[in-house]
Amino acid sequence: MTTPEEHQAAVELRAWQQRMQRRPTLWHRFTRATQVKLNGFIPEKVHQAITVVIKQMVRGVLFGSTYITRKPLQDAGFSEREAAVRTRIAYYRTTAAAEGAATGAAGFFVGLADFPLLLAIKLKLLFDIAALYGHDVKDYTERLYILYIMQLAFSSQHNRNLVYRRLADWEAYRQTLPAEAADFDWRTFQQEYRDYIDLAKLAQLLPVIGAPVGAIANYQLIKLLGDTAMNCYRMRRAMGE
Repeated sequence: MTTPEEHQAAVELRAWQQRMQRRPTLWHRFTRATQVKLNGFIPEKVHQAITVVIKQMVRGVLFGSTYITRKPLQDAGFSEREAAVRTRIAYYRTTAAAEGAATGAAGFFVGLADFPLLLAIKLKLLFDIAALYGHDVKDYTERLYILYIMQLAFSSQHNRNLVYRRLADWEAYRQTLPAEAADFDWRTFQQEYRDYIDLAKLAQLLPVIGAPVGAIANYQLIKLLGDTAMNCYRMRRAMGE
């Protein structure tokens, strides 16, 4: 028998799946153009520094075990898992907001530190969520799944459609992956990721508005990431994985 929590999760999942598959609208294209224009106000050296951070993050996640801190949660019911996940999202949301306000208020160069700090918070949250849903991130394909979740959360609508289709058919796609992380084309992945990740966050580096943008943006970005991750793992559960 389906519990009320499972029914509500199924309703939320269907609504989320519909959003992920929408065609890009005029508003999406306008938003993207605005973000690109904002992007142009940031010095090229900053863009290069951010690219290096993302590159090292992707390599670290695929090849390392820095963020592997939890064992998969076993023998837990769906409601218990969901409650634990929501608790973790709330904790990291508050942490990220405080961190964003502090670095945003400290000026341009300290604001740059927010990018690796926020990436670390995001990854720690995603590793925790994966474990709470019972997935073992010692498997590099599970770590790759985490990176795709992050890309899905922060993509343009066009790219979101593409990434969603890959995650919706994850088991089939996973069978096409190389057996070892060392053989994965991480360079192409990080370049695609850099093209879409967190463009709105660049406003945090601008004078005066850095602190409020940092706090609000971080809070909302973690909320978005948490919601995306929950629905991705709900989708895998619904597909019987």
